[in-house]
Amino acid sequence: MRALRFKSFGDPSVLELTEVAIPALAETMALVRVMAASINPSDVKNLAGAMKQTTLPRTPGRDFAGVVEAGPPEWLGAEVWGTGDAGFRRDGSHAEMIAVPLASLRRKPDNLSFDQAASVGVNYMAAWCGLQDAGLKPGETVLLIGAGGGVGSAAAQIARRLGARVIGAVRHAPHPDAPILGIAEKLIVGAEDLPAEVREATAGKGAEVVFDLVGGVMFRSAVNSLAVRGRLVEIAATGQREVSFDLLDFYRNESRLYGVDTLKRDLTASAEVLDILTPGFVAGDYRAPPISQICALAQAQEGYRKVAAGSSGRVVLRPQE
Repeated sequence: MRALRFKSFGDPSVLELTEVAIPALAETMALVRVMAASINPSDVKNLAGAMKQTTLPRTPGRDFAGVVEAGPPEWLGAEVWGTGDAGFRRDGSHAEMIAVPLASLRRKPDNLSFDQAASVGVNYMAAWCGLQDAGLKPGETVLLIGAGGGVGSAAAQIARRLGARVIGAVRHAPHPDAPILGIAEKLIVGAEDLPAEVREATAGKGAEVVFDLVGGVMFRSAVNSLAVRGRLVEIAATGQREVSFDLLDFYRNESRLYGVDTLKRDLTASAEVLDILTPGFVAGDYRAPPISQICALAQAQEGYRKVAAGSSGRVVLRPQE
């Protein structure tokens, strides 16, 4: 079968399209023919050597949708989707086939195409895990800092389905053709004093949950936007890894801080999150992100470069083409 491989870390030029053996299956595994697989920013970082757990040589790729090629009779031919820790210590989805644990098999929602289903995984995983850890409740306000990205859009839709009020914060106004899904109440654009604008929008209270999708340079603003007993979720460290804040104010506000790393959830644990998310996609409350480019495996380097440059939509590989 054909697969993307990298033997050393670097820019997308280290990716090679090569022939490899079809994975041998243990009794606890299934073989999925990959119909679509998206390229995530974490896949690009993996290629660059930013993920310490990666062993080489490796086939990258976390998200996928496809058809079960080998496994238990009841699964043969089933259309499935998945996400998780593939592409780091185990070979990932940027190949014609991927071997996955039987326990991770989940049927793809019928109302999602293969391309759409392959674009959902990491973004919705991060969004769900962050909001779940923070314990977002109906009627609470969640502030999404960096709402314009894929995780921000997913978090907005999940929060609205949970019955929360959503405030988004972005540096630049979104393009009219690419609105931020799920945000209807308020979008703060280019705020010089974000905490002040958040308090103005919440009658002085602040947000019960702040989901900081930027981190680093926005950490202090995120902390200062919290309501009493507010919960702050961090998933990134843009611009700086070390941050400072007023510890006295933090504990007097009874604030809480959570970190979320989706790579701590393997394919099977991620499948359990997909179970929770599926009803939202079936109901139409959750929508797959827009797709900006579709590539064959032979065009993968171009796709990786587009993601590295900050693509506004998802880049999807079709390994069978």
